[in-house]
Amino acid sequence: MSKKLTISIIAKEIGIGVETIRYYERIGLITQPEKPESGYRIYDDEIFKKLSFIKRAKKLGFSLNEISDIMLIGNKGCKETKKIATLKLLKVKNKINDLESISRTLEQLIEACDSNSKYTGCPIFSAISEK
Repeated sequence: MSKKLTISIIAKEIGIGVETIRYYERIGLITQPEKPESGYRIYDDEIFKKLSFIKRAKKLGFSLNEISDIMLIGNKGCKETKKIATLKLLKVKNKINDLESISRTLEQLIEACDSNSKYTGCPIFSAISEK
């Protein structure tokens, strides 16, 4: 990627929205290129790499604040980056546990619904209604 790109081309190539790029500029994740007299800002390879990095980090579940911290640390701070990733992994595992608990509860409620042959009311509705 050595050609100069406009915001719409870079957005399409990376697979993100133009407004997303503008948002990243506003919050300081990337710098906004100078606007030449032609009126079209040109995005260079460095911005392309940063936007690609942001997209991949988001796929791993990192928040924009975490991504900003990782980008500030850069490739030289493995210990600090590892700490951020370890905390993210803990959050992901907690979320998985929560989702598994929700799954078990829903399975039990659906089973209770199936075995409610006398129809004494909906077990799912009752469970949601209770404190």
